[in-house]
Amino acid sequence: MKKTFLLSHPKIKLPRLVEAIKFEVKKYLRRERNKTLPAGADYWDFDCRFGADEESAETIHLGAINRHIDEAEKKELPSFYVEILAKPGFKKQAE
Repeated sequence: MKKTFLLSHPKIKLPRLVEAIKFEVKKYLRRERNKTLPAGADYWDFDCRFGADEESAETIHLGAINRHIDEAEKKELPSFYVEILAKPGFKKQAE
């Protein structure tokens, strides 16, 4: 998912719009996690980036996405960019 979300809509109020964006991100993650894992992979891992636009997006942890969306709302940004890319994850072997 590579998408720029607008934080303005003529009919939808901002708090409802933010909740809809969070739900869309959560729905994407659920859909990706339900896909069949490649051979040898243990779980789905995600590379995430967040920023005001695509050029200024910085790498963040998956669990921090909602916090960054809330901060964008508090800063009254007109839009923000979210990038979430799924990749197979492998558990480290205990030595």
